[in-house]
Amino acid sequence: MEEILNFLTDIRLNNNREWFHAHKSEYENAAKKFEPLAERFLDDIKSFDPSVMHLGLKDCMYRFYRDIRFSKDKSPYKTHFCIYVCPGGKKSWQGGYYFHLEPKWEDGTGGSGLYCGSFMPDKEMLQLIREDIFNDGANYRKQIKKAKNFSFSDNASLKKNPKGFPESEFDDLVRLKSFILYQPVSEELLLSDNLSDFLKNEAKTTYPFVNMLNQAVSFSGNY
Repeated sequence: MEEILNFLTDIRLNNNREWFHAHKSEYENAAKKFEPLAERFLDDIKSFDPSVMHLGLKDCMYRFYRDIRFSKDKSPYKTHFCIYVCPGGKKSWQGGYYFHLEPKWEDGTGGSGLYCGSFMPDKEMLQLIREDIFNDGANYRKQIKKAKNFSFSDNASLKKNPKGFPESEFDDLVRLKSFILYQPVSEELLLSDNLSDFLKNEAKTTYPFVNMLNQAVSFSGNY
């Protein structure tokens, strides 16, 4: 793990193609070190979420190269490794389990974490989730509460209810654009022998919530 963290620190300080090409063997070594951790994460999710049994590692892993076409930040490489496990694979908006591995930077950004839920679902999916919350919000609150070590993110939220949703006791949930349970992963834990067990046990507590999100959109033939 130290080799991965050291490489990510180096690429943050030298995020350019010349440095990367000169140190590509270090990237390849770090990526090779991350792969068994990612594979274990996938297998562990499969042990409690049958909807992802068909996935292979390639369905869940992202390129290290950044898409800079529409970004003001033209840095060509990411400063993290990650894996996202969900029924439709990494390119879908379906709910799932995301592990993000990144050092904590001096400016307060970065840091590793476990994120479970649905991040910025598309318009149709968002509508279906909101409808399900409006009709069964108490159950959503119950499942969120079960994931006791997680925080529930409300960063992406409308100021008022979306069109077609009258006021109710679940307005705070209906107004959300993302539905994410999150908890940080400390560097101490990253360097321990308990990391994979921790990720499995914690992700498992979010399965009822993630499953509710995916069941809400399963009525659509598009997912």
